[in-house]
Amino acid sequence: MTTFAVTYDYLCPFARIANETLVESMQDGETYDVTFRPFSLAQNHLEDGDVAVWHSEPAERGRGVLALLWSIAVRDSFPDSFLAFHKAVFNAKHDDLADIGDESVLAAVASSVGLDAKQIAEIVSHGIPAKVLEAEHTDLVESHAVFGVPTFIAGEEAVFVRLMDRHRPDELARVLEMLTWSSLNEFKRTTVPR
Repeated sequence: MTTFAVTYDYLCPFARIANETLVESMQDGETYDVTFRPFSLAQNHLEDGDVAVWHSEPAERGRGVLALLWSIAVRDSFPDSFLAFHKAVFNAKHDDLADIGDESVLAAVASSVGLDAKQIAEIVSHGIPAKVLEAEHTDLVESHAVFGVPTFIAGEEAVFVRLMDRHRPDELARVLEMLTWSSLNEFKRTTVPR
C-alpha cells in the first residue's frame, strides 16, 4: 500500500502520532504517495444551525482552524515545504503547548522551516484555504463518512486509527497493510494495557 490519504487536525494527539510517523518515514526514504487532507474537528463538533468554521469570522472559527488554513496554504502553494511545516505545527501544539490559533505562532513555525510567513498569511487572508477546507472536509464526510482524525483512505476504504506510540513505522506499515482488508469491519480494544 503506497497510495493513500490521511486526515489531520493539529488538535488531536493521535493525528499527530500518525502524521508525524508518516512524515518521518517519508523523510527517511519511504516512497508513500500520500495526500494529507485537513479535517476540522471544530466543524465536526458544531451544533445544528451554527455557522460553519470556514464561513465564520476569524475570531469565531474555533480551535485549530487557523492552523488548518495555514497548512492548506503551505500544502498547495509550497508543497516542497509541507512535510516540514506539518510536523513543526504538530510539535508546536503538542511539545511546546503553543496556541496554534495565534497567527504569530504560525508565523514563527513557518519561519522556522524556511517559509515566508507573510506570503502564507496573505494567501490565507484571500480566503482560498477556507474554501479548500470546506470542500475537502465536506467531501471526506460525504464520500467516506469520515468522523475523526486520523482516518486513512485508499480508494473506497476508510479506516479511523489510533496509534498509541510515536515513531513506530512498523505499526504504521501494519495499518496500511490492513487498510484494504475489507472483510475486517471493526477491531477495537476494550482497554489499552499500559
